[in-house]
Amino acid sequence: MPLPLASRIALVTGASRGIGYATALALAKAGAHVIAVARTQGGLEELDDEIRKLGRDSATLVPLDLTDFDAIARLGAALYERHGKLDILVGNAGIAGPSSPLGHIELKPWTDVIAINLTANFQLIRCMEPLLRASDAGRAVFITSGSAGKAPAYRGPYAASKAALDCLVRVWAKETATTTPIRVNLFNPGPTRTKMRAKVMPGEDPQTLTTPDQVAELIVPMCLPSWSAAGQIYDYPSRALKNIEPPAD
Repeated sequence: MPLPLASRIALVTGASRGIGYATALALAKAGAHVIAVARTQGGLEELDDEIRKLGRDSATLVPLDLTDFDAIARLGAALYERHGKLDILVGNAGIAGPSSPLGHIELKPWTDVIAINLTANFQLIRCMEPLLRASDAGRAVFITSGSAGKAPAYRGPYAASKAALDCLVRVWAKETATTTPIRVNLFNPGPTRTKMRAKVMPGEDPQTLTTPDQVAELIVPMCLPSWSAAGQIYDYPSRALKNIEPPAD
C-alpha cells in the first residue's frame, strides 16, 4: 500500500513531546522522513525508537534550542546540503510563559515567550522558505491557540505571541500562495492533554481532553501535496477549516 508522504522531508519543532512528538510520529507513519527538532535529547531518542518500530528509516534528530537563531540558519544550510529541499514544516514548539497580571510580569519571561513562540518561527520562515520553494508542494503548518483571539486574562505573553504568530503566518501565506508551490496554514488544537496544558490548568481533568495523537491525525492531511488551501486555520474543537482573514473595514 503506497504511503501518502513517501519520499517527503518533514521538519517538526518541539518534537520531543506532546503535539510535536505525535505529529512527527504520524508523519513518519505516512512515509515522511522526519527532521525532529527539540531541546530534549532523551525525548528525541524515544521518538526515533518509535519510528523504527514502524519499520521506517530513523529520524534525523536535531537537539537545538530555538532561541539560538544562528543554529536555525545552520540547520537550513545543512538540510540544503543533504536533501536540497524541504517538503513539510510544522512549527509546533512553544512555551506557556507566566500566568500573571501583566503588571506583575518581568521583562525576561516576556522576551522568552516571544523568542520561542514568535521570533523562532520567523527565523524558520526565513531559513526554510528557499527549501520549501525547492519542493514540488511545500507545506507549512503552525500551531496556534484560541488564546490568540480570546485574549484571556493572566495569559498575556502567550496570547500576544500567538496573535502575532497568526498575523505572521497570514502574511507569509499571502506572499507564497499565488507565486510558489508553498501552502501555509495554521492549526488550533484546542485544549489538549499535554504537559504545558497541565502546568497552566493544574486542576483540569486530563482525561477530558483531546490527546496529541488525535490532534496529529488532522495535522497530517494539511501536509499532503494534495492540500490546496492557504492562509486558513483548522480549528480542531469545531473540526472546521476557517478563513482567518478579518472582514474589510
